[in-house]
Parts: sequence; structure tokens; C-alpha cells
Amino acid sequence: MLLRIRQQRSKFRYRYRMQPESKLPQVGTTIFTVMSALAERHGAINLSQGFPDFEPPGRLVERVTHHMAAGRNQYPPMMGIEPLRERIAEKARHLYGVPVDPDTEVTISSGATEALLCGVHALVRPGDEVIVFDPAYDSYEPAILLAGGSVVHLPLQAGQFRIDFEQLSARISQRTRLVVINSPHNPTGSLLYQEDLNQLADLLRAYPQCYVLSDEVYEHICFDPDGHASVIATEGLKQRSLAVFSFGKTYHATGWKVGYCIAPPALTTEFRRVHQFNTFTTATPLQWALADYMASDPQHYLKLPEFYRHKRDLFRRLLEDSGFELLPCEGTYFQLADYSALSNLDDVAFSRWLTEVHKVAAIPISVFCERPPEARWVRFCFAKQEATLEEAADRLCRI
Repeated sequence: MLLRIRQQRSKFRYRYRMQPESKLPQVGTTIFTVMSALAERHGAINLSQGFPDFEPPGRLVERVTHHMAAGRNQYPPMMGIEPLRERIAEKARHLYGVPVDPDTEVTISSGATEALLCGVHALVRPGDEVIVFDPAYDSYEPAILLAGGSVVHLPLQAGQFRIDFEQLSARISQRTRLVVINSPHNPTGSLLYQEDLNQLADLLRAYPQCYVLSDEVYEHICFDPDGHASVIATEGLKQRSLAVFSFGKTYHATGWKVGYCIAPPALTTEFRRVHQFNTFTTATPLQWALADYMASDPQHYLKLPEFYRHKRDLFRRLLEDSGFELLPCEGTYFQLADYSALSNLDDVAFSRWLTEVHKVAAIPISVFCERPPEARWVRFCFAKQEATLEEAADRLCRI
């Protein structure tokens, strides 16, 4: 009897010691979660994680409650409701001058991160190489590794954060399955211009097996007079590209987690094969509300560049007397700052010190790079109310 009890105890201890072999052993908690938690713990102004401290348009919120009350609370179609896909196709025609079929080329996703993961898994097979450009948004690499791919990190050109096409040409090969691009670029605020996309298209002509995953979630927060350049309007790229967009960034509703993917029919078919067994679909009343608002208030996204340009310029002006050197910001709602005149700490330690001591949270840039840059950079989010930016800037200027 005593032996049997000991055996049972041993089995119990063994069962609860079991630890699966991690598929992502090098991946910890994302830096955005870490810094936001640190900001909350120390009562700091959170300029780290990229979300506004103001609400979505009131009419948009009203349409959500309207559709919930109207009974639109059950599963929508897997690819998204037809009216929303039609509004997206209309917007693409209006902004980029390209026809988009809402039935075969548009899929609604549960946020851009889901769309990015589905795009990777739709195309990448074990052993394939995927090129990303550092600093690279932190969801790219885990998605690639989970698909069995190998990540090739190429640094963007320092300072301007443009693609080094000589380096890309030297590194791309017949093993390259996917090139991941991002414009407007998070975290640097740089842009890919039409000439960059044309050059990429020219380079890829020799690699018919290679596709493009284009992260364009900040498409409407672009400060260039010519506007955002998209792969869906670029000959030589649109036929081989999955383009990912975000309603959360456009409508100040990051917590809704609604995005979409535009791709040619063959790629959309593969994308949906993954999407339907990932999230399957996206919250019904949110989709109906977005369809309504896109139809009734198209001026919202048309005015968004000026809306955020004002916030960018205010934040930069407020920091003129600080010890930070501000890098150019051509798009997104992020401002890169060089703090080398203020501290010799590495950027992770500096970001923690900034949060704990000066009560302003920022994001270190090294976490987006395979090889940390020699420069000392942090990223601030200026998608905040003016009072928030003024208080944060006052604290930063006192360092």
C-alpha cells in the first residue's frame, strides 16, 4: 500500500514537471506589453505602445451599438461581410486607381497581425527563406519561424531607413519565398516611395517563386504630398503581393482588432485557407459599423494625414529644447529620437530608466533588430491628446 502511494505521488510529480519543447524558444513577452505594464506600474505617460488616448469617431461607435441592437451578432461570412468588402474595393479604386474584386481579392481579418500571420503561413514552407528589413516589426519573425521558414535580416540604410537594393540583390536567391516590406514604416516613420516599389518589382522579375507581404497598416498616416505608395498599384508587384491594412489605426480603435488583406485571387484563395482555420471570421457588428462609416464619412481617412501631421509637428516643437535629436518622420504616428547626448545606457536600459525615473515610457529600437544598431534610438508615440504630449514633453525637456 505504501509503495503504491509513493508510485502515485511520483507519477503526479512527473506529470506536472512535463515541459513541452518550445517552438519559439527565443521569444519572450513582446516589448509593447512589457513597456506598457512598466508605465502603468510607475504611473508614467505611455508613449511606448502605439494606441491613441482618444476615442474613435462617435458616429462609428453609435453604428456598432446600432447593429448589436439590430441583431447582427452571429457569424458573418468567413471572408467578411459583402458591404465592407465593397467599401474597401471602392476606396482602393478611389485612392490608388486600381480595380479590386471584393469577392475574390478582399478578406476581412481579426486585426493586421492575424492577416500577417495568415499571409506568411499561406506561402512559406519549411526551409523557405524570408527576407525582412531591420528594424522589423516584432510579429514577422515568429510567424515565419512557426511556418518553418528561415529569416534573413537585412538592415535598412541608417538614418534614412531605406532599402539597400544592392544588398538585397546580393542576398536574394531561388530559395527566397517571401520579402516582407512595411510602409509607412514602424518603428522608424520612413516611407517606401513609388520608385522603391518599382525597383523591387524590377529585381523580383528574376525570381518568379518569390512573393511580397506588404504591411501597409499606416497607409493613411503618410505625410508625403504624393500620398502613400502601395503594392496593389504597382505593376510587377500587385500580381505577387499580399497587402495588409488596419481599421484600428485609421479609426483610432486599435482594440477592435479589425484589418483586411487585398491580394490577387490565387493568393487570396491560399490566404483564406489559413484564415478560416485561424480566427475564421471577425466580429459582426464591427464589420457592419465600419461599412456604414466608410460610406457616410469617407472624409475621415482623407483628413487623417493632416490630423496626425499636426500632432507630429506639435510634439517635435515641444521637444526642441530637449536633449533628444529627432529623426525625420515621414509617416506613422511614431517619432524616433536619438538620446546619445543624454545617456550612455543601451536603449533597453534607457527606456526602463526613462519610465521609472522620468515617468515617460518609450520603446527601444534594438528589439526590432537582429544586430542592435550602434546608434541610441527610442520610439515615442504621438497619437495622443495635446495635453498628454505637452506633459510628456515637459518631463522629457527636464532630463
